[in-house]
Amino acid sequence: MDTATPYVTVALHDGEDVVAELVSERAMKHGEQLAPLIAEALAQAGAVRQDLTAVAAGVGPGPFTGLRVGLVTARTLGFVLEVPVYGVCSLDVLAAEAAAGGIGTGFHVATDARRKEVYLAAYDADGARLDGPVVERPAVVATDGPVVGEGAVLYPEAFPDARGPVRPSAGWLARVVTEERAELLDPEPLYLRRPDAALPGKPKPVS
Repeated sequence: MDTATPYVTVALHDGEDVVAELVSERAMKHGEQLAPLIAEALAQAGAVRQDLTAVAAGVGPGPFTGLRVGLVTARTLGFVLEVPVYGVCSLDVLAAEAAAGGIGTGFHVATDARRKEVYLAAYDADGARLDGPVVERPAVVATDGPVVGEGAVLYPEAFPDARGPVRPSAGWLARVVTEERAELLDPEPLYLRRPDAALPGKPKPVS
């Protein structure tokens, strides 16, 4: 599962290949849509939760709320079913799909970080991460080279050579884990900056 973008994506891998993959129809409804999508993916493959041997989730970077929903769900499933839970950088998933598609050269992955910024990392032609991820304004990290991800679509002036895919795929996340195409991480969120919401500070004294 990946909840690092406004859309939820869920997939099921049977050890050989992806047997079900779903993407939410509505944006920014992670909490409402993740559990039903998991149930639907299992149903499509004729499986039940007890058949799962591992759980994997994208750790971002991405929005605080979306990542929290996905990673709490993944850890809960792992705890209840007593199976391992793996985390993968969501940018690495995009890179793996781009490399498998034959991008043929070094490239960057840029995703939407809101606040007119992008999350960006550099990769070689095989999809191995060379640098990043960082969060930065597009103009600061602009490049004429190939850029995969939604960031290139949103900021064409900074990234004129936009390539697909646009958003991370849970199917490719599953392939990354089963085929060890990227570093497997603990299922902890990769925020890169503080969340928008914060606890209020101490009230100012009233004179």
